Amino acid sequence: MSDYAITATAPGGPETFRRTEIATPEPGPGQIRLRQTAVGLNFIDVYHRSGTYPWPQPADLIVGSEGAGVVEALGAGVTGLAQGDRVAYTQPLGAYASVRLIGADRVVPIPDGISDAVAATLMLKGLTAHYLIHDCHPAQAGETVLVHAAAGGVGLLLGQWLAAKGVTAIGTAGGAQKGALAAQHGYAHVIDYDSADFAAEVTRLTDGRGVAAVYDGVGARTWRGSMQALAMRGTYVCFGQASGPITDFAFADLAPKSARATRPSLFHFIADPAELRRRAAELFAAVADGTLRSEPHQTLPLDQAARAHADLEARRTTGATVLIP
Repeated sequence: MSDYAITATAPGGPETFRRTEIATPEPGPGQIRLRQTAVGLNFIDVYHRSGTYPWPQPADLIVGSEGAGVVEALGAGVTGLAQGDRVAYTQPLGAYASVRLIGADRVVPIPDGISDAVAATLMLKGLTAHYLIHDCHPAQAGETVLVHAAAGGVGLLLGQWLAAKGVTAIGTAGGAQKGALAAQHGYAHVIDYDSADFAAEVTRLTDGRGVAAVYDGVGARTWRGSMQALAMRGTYVCFGQASGPITDFAFADLAPKSARATRPSLFHFIADPAELRRRAAELFAAVADGTLRSEPHQTLPLDQAARAHADLEARRTTGATVLIP
């Protein structure tokens, strides 16, 4: 069977995806050829496909930001890896393919006991959860925080990790099914933001104090209520914009509570290969010791990427989705 990629022919909806045969590439210096066994689905893939994030090329973009597979060939100068090694990565773009080239310094080894499918869906989402609670607002035992989209891939990991740290996590989710799933993953309270005023409910749950931090991957729909839910001198962390970008924020919005706000990007926290490896090792250790459970909730063939995107945008998914080349 020939190698292939799922390419977007122009910015737009899932219907722009096409299956395109590609030549098997040869690795250059410092690169490896990776035979991919699993690809993670993330909302950032939607941002790239739709043009929300500017395209680096005019057409035939291969999206996808995380995956796992087996090292098939090594370019000149590559050390520390061998053919047959199982590795995983997040970034650069190009994951929606049966095979790809990638810098050897951008992959990390997958430990025994962790499947390729789990590793593929952990790299972007798990490393995001890692930097959110260790760097953006280092959550402390005894604190109460709010997490939006608690039943999503990042949300399910955050709930477990925060609970293990002794943090009371309040989650928001849409509908009873997603709420029940979040409650099974560490959340002390789950608010259905389709039917309740989450800011008012947070105020009630915290006896008027508010939360030390809000971790928000939703954006436009939730940011104002998030600011209301913060405690005095709390921190608002916006790490995504699933409902659209925030366009009406002003510094004056921070003043009523002397709040702080940050809009971080994962890739600034893993640009250094040594930091990438350290964070990935801590992430995989948390899976190995049982702190985190992370099994894909949806599995689809890679050539059904259009369906996967439609489901993700329509909020029909929970947890992680893996695409199999």
